[in-house]
Amino acid sequence: MSSPIYAIGDIHGQLGMLQVALSRIEADGGPDAKIVFLGDYVDRGPDSRGVLNLLIESQQTGRNWVMVKGNHDRMMTRFVQEREIADKQLPVTLNWLNPRLGGRDTLASYGVEVTDNDRIYQVHERACAAVPPAHLDFINALPVYHQEDELLFVHAGIRPGLPLSQQSEDDLVWIRQEFLVESGPHPWLIVHGHTPVDTAEHCGNRINLDAGAGYGHPLATAVFEGRDCWLLTAQGRAPLRPSLR
Repeated sequence: MSSPIYAIGDIHGQLGMLQVALSRIEADGGPDAKIVFLGDYVDRGPDSRGVLNLLIESQQTGRNWVMVKGNHDRMMTRFVQEREIADKQLPVTLNWLNPRLGGRDTLASYGVEVTDNDRIYQVHERACAAVPPAHLDFINALPVYHQEDELLFVHAGIRPGLPLSQQSEDDLVWIRQEFLVESGPHPWLIVHGHTPVDTAEHCGNRINLDAGAGYGHPLATAVFEGRDCWLLTAQGRAPLRPSLR
């Protein structure tokens, strides 16, 4: 039997929830457990800076962790490095500093307060001064997927029918409808986040671990042995089985 692989859904600046999830993983699989993080480390929650610090420090100490990139992580770096305020995947009425997306919360964790009277260039100047280059370098170097045996870990999903080598980064960090409505089998069991649901769900061909931590709901943590999946709870493992549709 293959060694267990653990996965953590969208964190969104929830450092306290992340620490609880890590303690549950260590209790189940020990300090050297392999963990895959599904992206969206920043925005909405109170301590995006603290989350990135923890991930970077753990990477530097050689923990057996894999972090994939999410769309919110990409929006953060593009704003700080390129002053890009709105990803082309967003509706025209939304940008990263809109309270719905949480960019202001991320900047606040770096000590940058944003008001409605601020001009974009002013916020950008303060962000450049406050966000450590190491945080930007970390996000920019993240892979957009991680494949392990029969499992494919990715932030948003894949475009059905395309080989992995032909998938675009935009799809891997942003796709929703075309991926979510696909009921046929994929070459792997897709483990993803990005689209919040009330609780982690197993849809047969994919597992969604975005349980809404960015909105204050519990952070979903799972363990895989092959294609078998359990959620880690305060009481231990709870089987996550395909739902009937």
